[in-house]
Amino acid sequence: MNVPLLKRLTEAHGVPGFEDAIREIVRDELGSRTTITVDRMGNAICLKPATQKPPHGKPKKLMLAAHMDEIGFVVKYIDDKGFLRLNPLGGWDPRQMFSQRVWVHASGGKLPGTLNYGTKPKHLLTDAETNQGAKIENFFVDLGMSGEEVKKAVRLGDPVTMHRELQEIGELLTNKCMDDRVAVYVMIEALKAAGDHEVDVYAVATVQEEIGLRGAAAAGSAIEPDICVAIDITLANDIPGVPAEEAITELGKGTAIKIMDSSLICHPKVVAHFRALAEKHAIPHQMEILTRGGTDAGGVQRLHGGIPSFTLSIPTRYVHTVNETVHRSDVDASVALLARYIEDAHAGEYGYA
Repeated sequence: MNVPLLKRLTEAHGVPGFEDAIREIVRDELGSRTTITVDRMGNAICLKPATQKPPHGKPKKLMLAAHMDEIGFVVKYIDDKGFLRLNPLGGWDPRQMFSQRVWVHASGGKLPGTLNYGTKPKHLLTDAETNQGAKIENFFVDLGMSGEEVKKAVRLGDPVTMHRELQEIGELLTNKCMDDRVAVYVMIEALKAAGDHEVDVYAVATVQEEIGLRGAAAAGSAIEPDICVAIDITLANDIPGVPAEEAITELGKGTAIKIMDSSLICHPKVVAHFRALAEKHAIPHQMEILTRGGTDAGGVQRLHGGIPSFTLSIPTRYVHTVNETVHRSDVDASVALLARYIEDAHAGEYGYA
């Protein structure tokens, strides 16, 4: 496993609409292997033409999609004391936001701050106040500067991200944004690992997935692929406090072949193709049904009269927290299965009688 690459990807910062740093990593990794264009939304479209011509007709277009953005915030208000109020970008659970450290990405450089809740300290709370639920609008950022200094340095709309580094914990790896940088990693490494293929591969590092699958829909509209495969994380709720029937996936059991989520029902014939390849090549895998949540495939599926679409998932614990956690072997299995599919995608017949 290429841990240094995953470290670069997960320690980079990029909320929806501000994915520049991740796009540069994609350029570094795939610039010599593909032709890269950037569309007007900021999607990085990496084209690797077929290495073998199909016996009949033009190569099919295979679109891969892994999103670059992470959940975060933008500054929406600066008070006279210099405290920042935030507007969320993506699905935050306020219970996971307490006592964090953040970066405010100002035009003059990033500024360290603390993310705090606007309430009295524990020592002064009544029982009723202690039991109140948290609200995102009550959080603020303290930059340790005067109001005048903050207003000179920070502007409304400046992005705010969590301050974390990649950590290895046994066979696990954890950081703030495995969603979806581990999938960008899988897409990059699978392109490197794939052998000859008869499809034109459009590997798209997409933008703005966390606020509505926007980049993938724009790229899919322009590319008009024959097949779309999104790569994303999925829930691994194999932890205390969650019933076994709600685990979705388990860490260490392999890559996840998605059957459905709330954004799409994966094309059954593509699901069967991935499952057959996993069995043929003895790649550890598990089947996934995610009752809530969606991926870029859902943004592409309904374009141009319908595009066979599917999602390959990396099981992840503690999703949408600063401790998103994956298992090395699941990541490796995801790379292996996607590489084998690139080689075999031309053989897929996904129409209906």
